[in-house]
Amino acid sequence: MNLALFDFDGTITSNNTWTPFLKYAVRPSRMLVGRLLLLPVIIGHRLGVIPAGRGRQIANWVAFSGERTTAIRQLGSEYARDVLPRTERESALDRIEWHRSQGDEVVVVSASLDVYLGPWCDARGLPYICTTLEERAGRLTGWCVNGDCSGPEKARRIRQRFDLSRYTLLYAYGDTPDDREMLELAHRKYYRGKEVSSCTPDYFGTKGCTRR
Repeated sequence: MNLALFDFDGTITSNNTWTPFLKYAVRPSRMLVGRLLLLPVIIGHRLGVIPAGRGRQIANWVAFSGERTTAIRQLGSEYARDVLPRTERESALDRIEWHRSQGDEVVVVSASLDVYLGPWCDARGLPYICTTLEERAGRLTGWCVNGDCSGPEKARRIRQRFDLSRYTLLYAYGDTPDDREMLELAHRKYYRGKEVSSCTPDYFGTKGCTRR
């Protein structure tokens, strides 16, 4: 059996889904305050001081700490049903169906939040690994269980969940440097829709990818 690992944002979808979800789910009053609180984080990220994953964790805390879990999950389900289908890449969905027709196991691995990625994947019968918002006593803490699911954390969770030696071939599909470690696990790697052969130091740089 083969295993196919798919990133979500920018790979299965045509754009980022996390930022629009914050705008969709966060109360306007909290969003206004959040913009002020997050300004230093945004500047730090643009200057390369704060990694994207860390910035997302801080933003999740500002957006969701203290909110009722049931309310955010309901919004996540609505977002998955009403908004995400408009962002789907037909080519990616076709590729997923191709893998399924071959009898391959397909898994979505993403930094996207469980409250909306979960319903989207469940509706399509796809297992997933993602960033999970922490809950205590029916409310969200704003923090994420085991942090942001990006970069090395993607690879760690994949290895934790799967015995990779069981699979004949591993496929991986990604579109940003946050997918590098996941792509490194695969025998066949696809970056922004093109198959590549190696993850060299300039793999994500201006020289582009080393293609097959």
